[in-house]
Amino acid sequence: MNLFRKKSIQDLIQEAGKKDVVLKKDLGAFDLSMLGIGAIIGTGIFVLTGVAAAEHAGPALILSFILSGLACVFAALCYAEFASSVPVSGSAYTYSYATFGEIIAWILGWDLILEYGLACSAVASGWSGYLQGLLAGFGIHFPKAITSAYDPANGTIIDVPAILIVLILTFLLTQGVKKSARFNTIMVIIKLAVVVLFIGVGAWYVKPENWTPFMPFGFSGVTAGAATVFFAYIGFDAVATAAEEVKNPQKNMPIGIIASLLVCTVLYIVVSGILTGIVPYQELGVKNPVAFALNYIHQDWIAGFISLGAIVGITTVLLVMLYGQSRLFYAISRDGLLPKVFSKVDKKKQTPVMNSWITCLLVSIFAGFVPLNKLAELTNIGTLFAFMTVAVGILYLRKNKQAPKTGFKVPFVPYIPILAFVFCGYLALQLPKTTWISFGVWLVIGLFVYFGYGRKHSTMNKPLEQVKKVS
Repeated sequence: MNLFRKKSIQDLIQEAGKKDVVLKKDLGAFDLSMLGIGAIIGTGIFVLTGVAAAEHAGPALILSFILSGLACVFAALCYAEFASSVPVSGSAYTYSYATFGEIIAWILGWDLILEYGLACSAVASGWSGYLQGLLAGFGIHFPKAITSAYDPANGTIIDVPAILIVLILTFLLTQGVKKSARFNTIMVIIKLAVVVLFIGVGAWYVKPENWTPFMPFGFSGVTAGAATVFFAYIGFDAVATAAEEVKNPQKNMPIGIIASLLVCTVLYIVVSGILTGIVPYQELGVKNPVAFALNYIHQDWIAGFISLGAIVGITTVLLVMLYGQSRLFYAISRDGLLPKVFSKVDKKKQTPVMNSWITCLLVSIFAGFVPLNKLAELTNIGTLFAFMTVAVGILYLRKNKQAPKTGFKVPFVPYIPILAFVFCGYLALQLPKTTWISFGVWLVIGLFVYFGYGRKHSTMNKPLEQVKKVS
């Protein structure tokens, strides 16, 4: 059997509509933009900005966000063309099936399973920490044993709040994509209001002398900071997984992907500039840098709003990541590379209910028992790998003239895809050696799964079997 057998774009689109029960097309451009902002604005602004400034970039954190943002803009343009051309669940996994063949698609799908799974678990763990901090302000404390992942030295066994939020959001996702999108939109509006509040108040307390020296760790610090904050941008990949549930995807998918990324990039740059202007960068190595900055200028009551906004913000990130993970499982299962239970759609709700609860179980186990630092370290490399593959995929489509004539097109090909590949590759090289080794081990495990299960059960085998019967 050919490991590089492909599905044409036309076949992928036709297969998406062949199932007895299909995903409901309920989302428009505004819903997609809100999903993207919901996934992107959260951990990046409320958590990563402080550590990246204190340990890597200093006030030049602005440049780190611009560098990461550029890499993502180039990659987002490539995603937008694929999402417009192949409006099917699965994001980069599905695109690779059409361009590079089954084995490459599987490797990328396995990579994205790692990305979404660890991102979900890491975000749930971070949400738990913020909630406990907020409740502690009211004198409410959970028993020590259930406040964090397993750590006998610290007296913790399981992170119960992290598991509870995963359960609640999974229940919401199983009620239908439109209800989930409405909930997300409300939360995103609250979150954006909180960010604008910080900008409006903080701008009056900026001291330009705090921006000197601007680049205390040199340009290598800027690039290390960019690789660190890249985690903040991975949300627009989740927008691409929604393609099959979008009305008029040729028009709405590019709008949703690009609009959400541009809004978030501007907000990240402005917030990081104000943050390092209020507080000397050496003091920003805290888990809640935005609230910390407002406490620093004695705006304690606003800091309380910011903490609440951070919880709301992280909730939407988790919601969209759980959504993306379940739709990825759905797409891979529909192709036969994972068990069929993952692609079973509920007739009434038109969502993959069983898939969502299995995703919930897996994410809960990691969020509840594995420490946060262990969860976060592999997420960035998985995302960068996916972005680089999509960039190469656009070059392949254009060279072989496979792309449909309608829909969004990446401008300035081949320059934009090449820039996406180079920027993302450069950021990947800034990641630690141990991360690369761990990533390699994960991919080897994935190959065992493919040759042990996926290759035998792939739907691509069926035409071959039918040909044999006829002959």
